Amino acid sequence: MRIALFSDIHANLPAFEAFLTDLDSRKVDAVYCLGDMIGYNIWPNEIIAEIRRRGIATLAGNHDQKTKGYAYELVSAENRQYLTMLPAHIKLEFQLNNDHLNIVLAHGSTRSINEYVLEDTDETYVLAMMNEAEADILCVGHSHLPYHRIIDDNGSFKHVINIGSVGKPKDGNPNCCYVLLTINESSSVNDRDGIHVDSIRVPYNVERAAKAVEDSPLPDELADRLRKAY
Repeated sequence: MRIALFSDIHANLPAFEAFLTDLDSRKVDAVYCLGDMIGYNIWPNEIIAEIRRRGIATLAGNHDQKTKGYAYELVSAENRQYLTMLPAHIKLEFQLNNDHLNIVLAHGSTRSINEYVLEDTDETYVLAMMNEAEADILCVGHSHLPYHRIIDDNGSFKHVINIGSVGKPKDGNPNCCYVLLTINESSSVNDRDGIHVDSIRVPYNVERAAKAVEDSPLPDELADRLRKAY
């Protein structure tokens, strides 16, 4: 089972189109969006339309809940209604090897849409949150900083995955970022290497996206952030 996970497009159509081209070239079994389709650029309606056309299961991001400001006022009334109906979490339960493997998808964290689960977030805190959510694998976005962290929980292994950002990376690499998560018949919480995580980077026309910001009422600083990925 190959699962594609992406997030934080932030109305960046050139990045989104490049991501989709790469995604369509791979054989995946399921695709999920972890939110923040809008904000920071001028194409929110195009992003939402394509996600809806493809029937991609999608979470609400913190920006998807905003209404004030130029970037958010661009969203059509129909798409605004769609955004208000998005779920906060998605839980996938696999029954493998006479055991359960639970994947929980959240935008920020399972506790708050605005919470950052970073690579160095306190391990005890993360484990408590994952156990509370019954998550063996927790996949999040929001920070735009990709990582795969494995935590030993008394002999069983928890995986925390930040899937990065398609449209606004913040790790110094301006290329789109998304994740391919592979689950196979031998996957188990008892095997540290029981799941495989690929962080995929895809180049796109950054200058087109940056110029769109500069030609709009949005702050020019956002264009610089796209070019330099910070």
